[in-house]
Amino acid sequence: MTPPRLAVRALLLHQNRLLLVNAYPGEQSDLWCAPGGGVEPHASLPENLVREIHEETGLTVTVGAPALVNEFHDRSRGFHQVDIYFRCTLAAGRLDDRWTDPEGVVNRRRWVARDGMAELRHKPDSLAEAAWGPPGTVLYDPLEPLVR
Repeated sequence: MTPPRLAVRALLLHQNRLLLVNAYPGEQSDLWCAPGGGVEPHASLPENLVREIHEETGLTVTVGAPALVNEFHDRSRGFHQVDIYFRCTLAAGRLDDRWTDPEGVVNRRRWVARDGMAELRHKPDSLAEAAWGPPGTVLYDPLEPLVR
């Protein structure tokens, strides 16, 4: 049995818009999520998140407190991932369509207002609540089914 994978993700609000990415090579899906990714050993969770955000978007962030712990799973594939979402602030940079994710996973990035979230297919279901929720609140979303 494979142990759960640990990942970190950013809740980055700028001008009251949340940064989302499409992390499906070749635009295979219309599903959007918060930027971030797998944790590498021997680096802190915030260090991993700063690295992931820069790789995927070219932005530099300051990592704040956790706001959401979400589990994605697909029992049939033996997949289980625990994502820790941190509130972040933009420290430097701006989105540029010419930016290329070195891993070739993220192909689109965008800022989304809260009222636009309902029109956009995204995961996890609690993403908007976590991003725009009161500071200091930490949500927990157990065993959300993995979708593509």
